[in-house]
Amino acid sequence: MSAKKRILLIDNEAGLCRMMEQVLLDHGYLVRFYTSPHQALEEFSAAAWDLVITDIKMPGMSGLEVLQAIKAKRQDIPVIMITAYATVDMSIQALRKGAYDMLTKPFEPDELVYRVKNALQQCQLLEENRELRAELEDKFRFENVIGASDGLKTVLERVAKVAARDTSILITGESGTGKELIAQAIHYNSPRSKNRFMAINCGALPENLLESELFGYKKGAFTGATENRCGILEAANGGTLFLDEVGNLPMNVQKTLLRFLQEREFNRLGETTPTRVDVRILSATNSDLKEAIKNGSFREDLYYRLNVVTIHLPPLRERCSDIPLLAAHFIMLQNQKFKSVIKGFEQDAMQVIGMYHWPGNIRQLKNVIEACMAMETGEFISCETLSQFIDVQAGAAVGPGAMEQSGSIPYSTALERFEADLLCTLLKRHSGNIDAAAREADMNMVTIYRKIKKYGIKKEDYQLTGNKEETV
Repeated sequence: MSAKKRILLIDNEAGLCRMMEQVLLDHGYLVRFYTSPHQALEEFSAAAWDLVITDIKMPGMSGLEVLQAIKAKRQDIPVIMITAYATVDMSIQALRKGAYDMLTKPFEPDELVYRVKNALQQCQLLEENRELRAELEDKFRFENVIGASDGLKTVLERVAKVAARDTSILITGESGTGKELIAQAIHYNSPRSKNRFMAINCGALPENLLESELFGYKKGAFTGATENRCGILEAANGGTLFLDEVGNLPMNVQKTLLRFLQEREFNRLGETTPTRVDVRILSATNSDLKEAIKNGSFREDLYYRLNVVTIHLPPLRERCSDIPLLAAHFIMLQNQKFKSVIKGFEQDAMQVIGMYHWPGNIRQLKNVIEACMAMETGEFISCETLSQFIDVQAGAAVGPGAMEQSGSIPYSTALERFEADLLCTLLKRHSGNIDAAAREADMNMVTIYRKIKKYGIKKEDYQLTGNKEETV
């Protein structure tokens, strides 16, 4: 059960305080009242209350002074003001000073309860929003990216450079390589990070629906347009719009998008008055847009507007040394989610996934691991279990020689890299506190020191850089 909400009442009329106290107690709240505003403020503790209700007109100190004093101690606490002399000017003053609501005497008990519920719900929504934003920002910290291959490091170095510059970026790569995740990482490391990140798949919607979803429409613009509606481009105002599979844009939508990129304005369907918005455009494709330009299915002028900077994501088969790291990460996530105890892959199974072609890239690897963990009965995923979801013989047939040509590394070396990467991540998370890192890893400090020396980990390897995360 959630904890009961705590409400502080301040009013010089003791009878009114007792009435409000009883009403709120009957509805499950914890309540305390003061008839002296000075005493209330002297004993006020910011962490002790979820809501304050105070009268405006009181001897010795006005409710507006009480409001200012409370807001100085805790800005986000909702405060409801009570008055028998409500005026427009007084209401404006109270709201400007941070009051959540005004309640006019006399009021019914139901009205009091209704205002209290609204204030507490609004406060809870704001807190959840802050927590969600913190979670998103934590999710896209670069230092938590899973992988140590040169290809991935090159990508992240490029992302870090272009994120702060408000330019259009085209992200290329095969399906499943993490293009949208890189777009999100760019957004959350840009000056637009406090605003919205919106995404639309240009290949998932029919032409007429795509245009209306992207640009919006005016009531009566077409059959079924029963009201004015803003599009996703307008909804992303101040933030970032990600156009996935941009190569599938119809020609008429390409023309409208090009105008927007040139003029920073567009017309909703059925409107003649242009709408101006400030949006950064990121786009992605797994097709060859230069070939599309040659065959006339993609505008060359739009291509150069979208492709100010290109970021290419290598396929997983070119990042073979990252496979053990990604596998360990996905196993950890599944263990946490389902309380399972899978420790990893048997050695021959790990060699197979390290040499497998992975046509679906990281998305396929993640799905295969989830499926294997659902079926595996032992502590380690075996080749037998793995063979239910990929062609084990095809992976084994590649052989060590091909593995070396693809840039892969031996299993033992990959594990050492993973261990060094894990130590750096733990040390970053705990700001270099080796004791705290050892406790989280369930290792003793002597072992941590020994491995730091073994892998040549330096202080600069785990100092926080302020970047944000992703899993690609």
